[in-house]
Amino acid sequence: MLSHIYSCGLSGIDGFSVCVETDISNGLPAFDIVGLPDAAVKEAKERIRSAIKNTGFRFPAKHIVINLAPASKRKEGSGYDLPMALSIICATEQIYAPDLSKCAFFGELSLDGTVQPINGILPMVISAYKSGFTDMFVPTENADEAAVIEGVNIYPVSSLKALCDHFCDIQKINVHKIDLTNYFASSASNVLDFCDVKGQENVKRALEIAAAGNHNVLLIGSPGTGKTMLAQRMPSILPDLSFDEALEVTKIHSIAGLLPKDQPLILNRPFRSPHHTISSAGLSGGGSTPKPGELSLAHNGILFLDELPEFRRDSLEVLRQPLEDGNVTISRVNATLTYPCNIMLIASMNPCKCGYFGDSRRQCTCTPTQVNRYRSRISGPLLDRIDIQVEVSNVDYDDLSSTENSETSAEIKKRVNKTRKLQLERYKDYNIYSNSQLDAGMLKKFCPLGEEENAILRAAFDNLGLSARAHSRILKVARTIADLEGSENIKSEHIAEAIQYRSLDRKYFE
Repeated sequence: MLSHIYSCGLSGIDGFSVCVETDISNGLPAFDIVGLPDAAVKEAKERIRSAIKNTGFRFPAKHIVINLAPASKRKEGSGYDLPMALSIICATEQIYAPDLSKCAFFGELSLDGTVQPINGILPMVISAYKSGFTDMFVPTENADEAAVIEGVNIYPVSSLKALCDHFCDIQKINVHKIDLTNYFASSASNVLDFCDVKGQENVKRALEIAAAGNHNVLLIGSPGTGKTMLAQRMPSILPDLSFDEALEVTKIHSIAGLLPKDQPLILNRPFRSPHHTISSAGLSGGGSTPKPGELSLAHNGILFLDELPEFRRDSLEVLRQPLEDGNVTISRVNATLTYPCNIMLIASMNPCKCGYFGDSRRQCTCTPTQVNRYRSRISGPLLDRIDIQVEVSNVDYDDLSSTENSETSAEIKKRVNKTRKLQLERYKDYNIYSNSQLDAGMLKKFCPLGEEENAILRAAFDNLGLSARAHSRILKVARTIADLEGSENIKSEHIAEAIQYRSLDRKYFE
């Protein structure tokens, strides 16, 4: 007696089809699962045995072999419980199911046959749909998440008995649908607004440029100047997620088990702010089979590193390549996986250990050696990858006590959206969407400079001792400033402002 039931596994954020083959033959009672299963899959034997018995079906006292094909790929997690249990029931002919070649099954079983939710259901359903499956049987609690994919019939399964009753025409399970318009309507929930920030107009301007071109930012200043407050308001001026971007973000959070139960689709850009004690594996991702880290969890959003020099040196160096490539590759014995991490890095730091170097109100207590040691925690190559470095100065009392209304995030966001739309149109044939992604060849085409602009940039390059990477970053930022001003060409004032955002290279790190 042989049966075939289909499911899906995960490799990074992508899925692959799995055929659950069950053979039941005469011989000494035994239950074997093959096909490169991990410990969670092997433990399924006892869950399946109890679930089948407690659901009212007969567990065969024969030799049972379940093969999870393809056998060359490692199978992880408890999501194969439901298809394996159904496969045994079908192989023993306790139910007569119709053609299941277009059906895929997912779910963990409790001992009483209840179907429990699993992580990563969205990428599994997407993969199964691309493989030609049209009917997906998923745990009830995962139904909303799975139903965001159009063209797929999602059947919420509460128990093994309910699934068998469906195929026996005793009690049919209805196809689950959700109205995504309700989720989009309630997604604008940012309560932090730039109008709450008093003064700091130059920093707001720098952050607007960063949002418009998706540039990395370093905020440097004394304690209490508002660095964290400003960074926390950045999501409120970023463009809304497109549906495809929302799917990518949701897939990563689903795999990590961080998707809220009442939110089947993440519609706000992520804002991740890990503590400075985080390890390099925590940032990039890790584990015996690598799971996404903070870099990937911030995909299409913001990674905020507060007090940047306090992070471990090896953790900071992990950022270098992902900031350039937009993805992070993690190699382990069991697997080598690549996760996307197209992020905007926002970092903040004090100018010295005590925090008051160059402060006009308080005296710095650090020795020159201590100041240099503190700043040297950030390597030059990492600093080069931060497009905009802006000094956050103390706020005057007149600004703090002012009752005038500052510009709101909504007003800033309109300009950002307009600029991003311009970039999307300009780069539609180049598979990029923002100025920060321009490569060397594209810089020549989209950032040409006149004689005056070239002279200004040459003087800055020689006087500030800038690297070649810093040179390209200045051009990218200048392109964004020109786009904000609605200028087709980069002008001298745009170059001058972009250079201003690199001056901290010289002031603090010479």
